[in-house]
Amino acid sequence: MFIDYLDTPLGLFEIMATEKGICQAIFCGDKLVSARTHETKVNDITRQCKQQLVEYFSGERQTFTVPLDAQGTPFQQTVWDCLLKIPFGEVRSYGDVAQQLNKPKASQAVGGANGRNPIALIVPCHRVIGGNGSLTGYAGGVERKLWLLHHEGVELKDNTAKLASEKPLNINNIIHKRQAKTQFLR
Repeated sequence: MFIDYLDTPLGLFEIMATEKGICQAIFCGDKLVSARTHETKVNDITRQCKQQLVEYFSGERQTFTVPLDAQGTPFQQTVWDCLLKIPFGEVRSYGDVAQQLNKPKASQAVGGANGRNPIALIVPCHRVIGGNGSLTGYAGGVERKLWLLHHEGVELKDNTAKLASEKPLNINNIIHKRQAKTQFLR
């Protein structure tokens, strides 16, 4: 297993890879900062991923080409494949993804698979929103999701924009926090 870290505007990002591809990429918060130098073991895939993430955050990259090796159920894999097809700067609802899978009643199952995505940003689960245009949850925190969507130039529906303006989302509140729902990883 190979591992590296990247400081991003949204906090520390952990990149893990096998010989085949990226198997985990998450916002890890401060939890591993002190152990960073002891855990870093890079390969060409982690270096490529890190470079592509730097380009994404600087506005130079909209799609990722790094190889992936995500582990999940067959259903999760099909959902994650659908997420990879959502273009930069666009969003889809959980219902849209369920329709794309020809399983129109599977919105909740799509949400579950979306929430267990082990490769944040690269497999763009942040581009999935509620059917009413709401941000819904995001394992990295709603503040990160909102930041990422703004970074990609997504125009949010009035109700989401209103929510953000009424209850200011402060990215500093989550930068040092590990991405939620990652207890099943590593």
